[in-house]
Amino acid sequence: MAIDRWMQQQVLAGGPPLLRLYRWSRPTLSLGRHQQRWPQRWQQLQQQGVLDLVRRPSGGRAVLHAGDLTYALAMRPEVLQRERVYRHCCQWLQLAFARAGVPLGFGAAAATAAQQRSNCFATATAADLVEASGAKRIGSAQCWQGGVLLQHGSLLLNPPQALWRQVFGAAPPALAPLAWGDEELQRQLRRAAEEQLCGGSLIEQPLSRGAWEEVAALERAQASPLDSMLRATGASPMPRG
Repeated sequence: MAIDRWMQQQVLAGGPPLLRLYRWSRPTLSLGRHQQRWPQRWQQLQQQGVLDLVRRPSGGRAVLHAGDLTYALAMRPEVLQRERVYRHCCQWLQLAFARAGVPLGFGAAAATAAQQRSNCFATATAADLVEASGAKRIGSAQCWQGGVLLQHGSLLLNPPQALWRQVFGAAPPALAPLAWGDEELQRQLRRAAEEQLCGGSLIEQPLSRGAWEEVAALERAQASPLDSMLRATGASPMPRG
């Protein structure tokens, strides 16, 4: 996720808005920026090699990245009222899923209720998108710096039942089937982003060697404070993500 922090830095420096879609090479549990406590078994699962643990730059509760698609959006919104920004920044997701036959609306749980849970998908606030059944399909969280937004989100596609129960002690949300496979879903997400976010074609831009060096520097800069926090809470060090 150092790439996502780098994206926010580029917009802070005057660059254009950036959108990234990505998957994870192995099951990973990302902790919210302000999440200070979590079940001890998560450390045990990490030590057993079942999953990795990383710290997100955005807020919210823990997200299991397995059978999901993650997005990162860096931009400078015209308004700073957070609920309005969430609604604006999720329109492209609503459009794509509506076209897939799964309309999504915003959750209604209070933010304070979500803070009492360790699992992001256990509650749905005004930042999250849910199906008509109430099942939470997309969880989103934000990080603001100098008027620039970094918004993260996890799109649940086929969450692994056994691993989900092992991590959270409960079943994942019961989601409606999508009409598309992964390739078509990503094509439709891109189409919706072009229509709702930028009003034109997205430009693909691979990271240059210099950009990768900047990402690595951000990753190193984040390591020491994170290690200190983990020692203070009695947790074991996390691998970098």
